[in-house]
Amino acid sequence: MHKTKLIIKILRVDHTFALTRKPMVKSVFDISNSREFNEVADRIFSIQKKNNPVYGEFTERLGSSVASAEMPYPFLPIEFFKSAEVKSFEGDPEVVFTSSGTSGDGTSRHFVKRLSQYEKAFQIGFHQFYGDVSEYTILALLPSYLEREGSSLIYMVDRLIEKSEKPDSGFYLDNLEELTSRLKYLNQSGEKVLLIGVSFALLDLVERSSFNLKNTIVMETGGMKGRRKEVTRKELHQVLQSGFGVDQIHSEYGMTELLSQAYSLGSGRFVCPPWMRVFIREVNDPLQPAAEGKTGGINVIDLANEDSCAFIATQDLGRVCPDGSFEVLGRFDQADVRGCNLMVV
Repeated sequence: MHKTKLIIKILRVDHTFALTRKPMVKSVFDISNSREFNEVADRIFSIQKKNNPVYGEFTERLGSSVASAEMPYPFLPIEFFKSAEVKSFEGDPEVVFTSSGTSGDGTSRHFVKRLSQYEKAFQIGFHQFYGDVSEYTILALLPSYLEREGSSLIYMVDRLIEKSEKPDSGFYLDNLEELTSRLKYLNQSGEKVLLIGVSFALLDLVERSSFNLKNTIVMETGGMKGRRKEVTRKELHQVLQSGFGVDQIHSEYGMTELLSQAYSLGSGRFVCPPWMRVFIREVNDPLQPAAEGKTGGINVIDLANEDSCAFIATQDLGRVCPDGSFEVLGRFDQADVRGCNLMVV
């Protein structure tokens, strides 16, 4: 009888502990607040510092001089993706995504261990910003990406088209007349449409025909790719708004080296999913955080990059707004122009 009481008492204590302690976040896609973000970021930083030879050596050489409350982790310069295998796992990846390499200075390679990780990132991210993808007819005008292999953007859009299950969803290369007809037909039928396109191709489209779209989201992914003169985002959006007859132009911020995307629903301000965060570094001192509201280099924490590097210093210039959104304002001088980056100012 005495032993039975003792066992019951121990079980009750354990049960109480289980109810009161905070559970550890199991997946980056379960993050819902800053505490959980920091918890997972610390965990991934420790793992990648140990298991990613490139990032491990980089952090070791920097030492402890980079830690600060505003920029708590070392951010690996994005150029390393061109010259080294930036990965935190052994063995072969399921896929290697590559950049366009338009400058002739080499291409970036992103070794993706699990395609399922990428698919979760863009599907959950899309749903958070736009809702159920099955509600949209997705029309993709991405000729420069379709003309080469290894594009992560094409993979993402192809899967979103598949998930939309709409008969009119699909890619368009040079068949702008067919796309024009399809847009106008869908507009009359009241279908919800997402037109996603590279900037120069969207400009080509509105120069050939004018639209008055009522149920269509127009999303540009950036990039003139040497096809047109670079313009500011504001100028680009003004032309596209007028040409498509829409109030706002949406934008996507992503790149080969990331698995996640930030979206702008208008006005050029991007918002990250809960597992992604942007920091701004000083232009002339990359190890120092920029003052609040100041323009500087964009550093990204993308916790979906568990298997490569989650802490990346890009060659983009931007600033963080008071509400936590961020703007992309251009690129560093002498930085190569990459297809997923947006217009210069």
